[in-house]
Amino acid sequence: MARTSKKAKAVTETMADQIADAEARSVGEAATEIVGALPAPEAEAVAVAASGATAFIPLNKLKKSPRNARKTPHSPAIIEALAASIAVKGMLQNLVVEPELDAAAEPTGSYFVTVGEGRRLAQLLRVKRKEIRKTETVRCVIDTANDPHEISLDENVTREAMHPADQFEAFRELAENRGWGAEDIAARFGVTAHVVRQRLRLGAVSPNLLQVYRDGGLSLDQLMAFAITGDHARQEQVFANLSYNREPWIIRRDLTKAHIPATDRRAIFIGPEEYTEAGGTILRDLFTEDRGGFYEDAALLDRLVIEKLESTAAAVQAAEGWKWVSVHIDYPHGNGLRRAYPQPVELSEEDAAAYAAAQEEYNRLSEEWDGAEQLPPEADERFGVLEANMERIDALRHIYNPDDIARGGVLVVLSHDGTARIERGFIHPEDENWEPEEATEGVRVNDDGGIIEDGAHDEDGNHISALDAEDEDAGDAGKPLSDLLVRDLTAHRTLGLRLALGEQPDMALLAVTHALAAQSFYRGAEAACLEIRPTSSTLAGHADGIEDTAPAKALADRHAEWAADMPCDVADLWGFVVALDQASVLALFAHCASLTVNAVRLPWERKPRAHETADRLATGLALDMTAHWTSTARSYFGRVTKAHIVAAVREAVSDEAADRITGLKKQPMAEAAEQLVVATGWLPALLRTERPAWLDELEADAGAVMDAPTAAGPDDTGTAEHGAAFNHAAE
Repeated sequence: MARTSKKAKAVTETMADQIADAEARSVGEAATEIVGALPAPEAEAVAVAASGATAFIPLNKLKKSPRNARKTPHSPAIIEALAASIAVKGMLQNLVVEPELDAAAEPTGSYFVTVGEGRRLAQLLRVKRKEIRKTETVRCVIDTANDPHEISLDENVTREAMHPADQFEAFRELAENRGWGAEDIAARFGVTAHVVRQRLRLGAVSPNLLQVYRDGGLSLDQLMAFAITGDHARQEQVFANLSYNREPWIIRRDLTKAHIPATDRRAIFIGPEEYTEAGGTILRDLFTEDRGGFYEDAALLDRLVIEKLESTAAAVQAAEGWKWVSVHIDYPHGNGLRRAYPQPVELSEEDAAAYAAAQEEYNRLSEEWDGAEQLPPEADERFGVLEANMERIDALRHIYNPDDIARGGVLVVLSHDGTARIERGFIHPEDENWEPEEATEGVRVNDDGGIIEDGAHDEDGNHISALDAEDEDAGDAGKPLSDLLVRDLTAHRTLGLRLALGEQPDMALLAVTHALAAQSFYRGAEAACLEIRPTSSTLAGHADGIEDTAPAKALADRHAEWAADMPCDVADLWGFVVALDQASVLALFAHCASLTVNAVRLPWERKPRAHETADRLATGLALDMTAHWTSTARSYFGRVTKAHIVAAVREAVSDEAADRITGLKKQPMAEAAEQLVVATGWLPALLRTERPAWLDELEADAGAVMDAPTAAGPDDTGTAEHGAAFNHAAE
């Protein structure tokens, strides 16, 4: 009997322990275990009583319900946001669950999540990150009375999301009232800091415009466009002036029309750090690619540019000793100043030896690392040092005449690419040291340097042309020949030169090159005997800003390189040209000839054949204007009719794109066309070049050479191809 009592007592204590254990784990789990231990009728009663009860159930006992109405899974971003929220604030809403039953309708100890699957997945994500254990308890409501599928559907249908404007303002209040930064808010809501910054920016839009957005008067894209600036008055002003066309890009354009884009050469030259340190503000568009934003204070930016250019100019003047320096944001074209160029000089023995040593080491390292995919840091650094040394010594091969430095100056200008452009050697007219040319033998010069013309009188009052023949015959043998005879003899010599020059093409090339160079690089010099007058029309009067473009800078640099090699005295130019190798003569000839090209079409000129020749020249050169010109609202679309704009978009993009902009006004249409066409490389008909036939033939010949061997040597093949190309270009 005692043993029975002891056993009964042990059973009672065991059940009490189990119940206490179960209560410690969760009410729901305890109910399940008790229900499972009782007869069926009692279990049913307990199950009914347990419905609606709150229970703490281990996470690993919760499963996805097969009767959940949501079939499309939650997005990773939503799960991430829920996990962040739970980690900071805990589980704000209970999960609704039902017990899992086995085939015999017996509880298994696990539960299906009817409502709250996203929160379950968020907790599992936290388990994966080892923030919690998989046995972490979750507060749940047990529901066995309602249909799981119906309440799952109800949970997802009968609710209304917060209006985005309310969300934007709520984020802003968190930042302003609690002092939380974007990173803090992002961590609490499971979004990126960039998303938080976007919502904060939207929340900072004018309250009046936010209300318009709530009322449906603005789309989210339009609201994002207004968020580019925090100036509420400016936002409302632009909104009030909007027409029926409220495209976001138009709103951004109107809000930033007084600002400087970060791609402007002034902004590139100064940089955002220096500008902001000076008190400037940069507008950033968090919703589109703004390529660095917009600089608000144009006057401040211009002042910083001038100050930085002046600093550069002062350093150049102090180091090189020029008489004057002048700084400009835009290049001062048409300044009327003569320009002197540096002249070639021999290197000192020390510099020549240093250059040779650097060149030798550079060549040795190049052979050593030839074929290497990547240079080691020490080798790359050594290459850089050697290149810098050779460039420094190379710069010593050309120097300015000290006299030119003493009376000349430097222009420091902001280049098209946002760098300081230093142009040296300009001389004011008042600083010129003009020396009158010596009088030609037989020509008299007065005290002022003027030539005494025919019809003048000698010192005795006799008319020069009236001197009698006896006086002429009485002269000595050293007396100069008469003008008439000189003209007669030199005319015969000219005829002989013409005949001989026409029979020697190589010498003709030298003579023409000399004539062109003498007039292209020397002012007021009549040094050529060929009556060739190269004319180089200034293009600045035909196209505003053309002289500040990259192609114009490249042409100016090429001219300066040749000028630096020219002798100081034009009398030495012939020897310089004759001493050049064939390739250099052709290069100089091509440069001088290029300066005379004029394909500008003027309304009062009628030169159809000249324009046809320009087209053929472009074809022969295979000119590709996409490398030098881009179609923008300023360069083209804003200067043609709407019909031309639509036709260009239709040709460059598509019919659909053209139809989309048809209803726009002129300026918005031009700006929209720029965005559509700028990346396509489209060109107006006047800038297009017909593909040369010789280029197709060369490519075909090159393919044939690759496919089949040939008996011709490489030199013969190259010569034939070059000749074919020349013939086609000349046709």
